[in-house]
Amino acid sequence: MYYGLEPNFWLNLVLLLTVVVVLIVSFDVIMRRWLKVKRESLFLYHHVNNKHKKIDWSIRTFVIVMIIIGYILNIQRDYMDRMWFFETWFIILIFIFLSGTTQAYMEWKYAENRNAYRLTLSQLAFATILFVLIYKTNFFGLVG
Repeated sequence: MYYGLEPNFWLNLVLLLTVVVVLIVSFDVIMRRWLKVKRESLFLYHHVNNKHKKIDWSIRTFVIVMIIIGYILNIQRDYMDRMWFFETWFIILIFIFLSGTTQAYMEWKYAENRNAYRLTLSQLAFATILFVLIYKTNFFGLVG
């Protein structure tokens, strides 16, 4: 029995993160070629238009406020008595879903390339499946 981190924790973490990044980037490259969608920028988030920008920043502001409220409410409670819907991990999952679906809707409605929304939805679905798989398999057996 270990107290603290296991001896191979950092090696396993780097290995897991490397595999996840390679899978997500590979999926992105393959889907972009298949759907013929051009990459706007590697690290910048692309807004379709000003309306999308305003909606996206409204979602981000709401999420930040909810994380702060969740922290204030849950810090006062016992660990086992916390409200799970105010936990940071849950709020971030909701943010990813809302942000991705908003992006897909705006691309479907306003983007020049009609396949852009399909790419966004496929990326959202792939990431969801990947992270559920990682969680259900205890990080592919890396966590005891």
